[in-house]
Amino acid sequence: MKDLDIGEVSEQTGLSAATLRYYETKQLISPSGRKGLRRLYDPSVLQVLSLILLGKKAGFSLDEIRAFVCPGGESDIPAEALLSKADEIEQRITELTALRDGLRHVAQCSAPTHASCPKFQRITKIALARLGQGASQDMQKKRRTK
Repeated sequence: MKDLDIGEVSEQTGLSAATLRYYETKQLISPSGRKGLRRLYDPSVLQVLSLILLGKKAGFSLDEIRAFVCPGGESDIPAEALLSKADEIEQRITELTALRDGLRHVAQCSAPTHASCPKFQRITKIALARLGQGASQDMQKKRRTK
């Protein structure tokens, strides 16, 4: 099968040429050559890009994905990384389900205003607590990296 130019890869994947070039800088993909000024890619890049997109959708960072994806499109993802990410997704589903249910309640609540709805007040308290936790974790990460 012949190499694909950057436009063909972009068309087949829905990714912009700029995104493909960015993935090159992150060493996730590499061109097989050039045709004039256009980058050429081995057709196996489509498999690599599908793994990248799947990994991103699952919540993996590009650095994590780079460690898992081999150049030919093969992947070697440790089971513990998959299980950990599955647990994170499950937690997020639980949180989003509770949020959805809360929003539906508030939309139909008989309280005079959203702010006076007890369930809405609980939702905002929980959200505020989580914001505080996130900020605290961010500060700890910054301290560790200095």
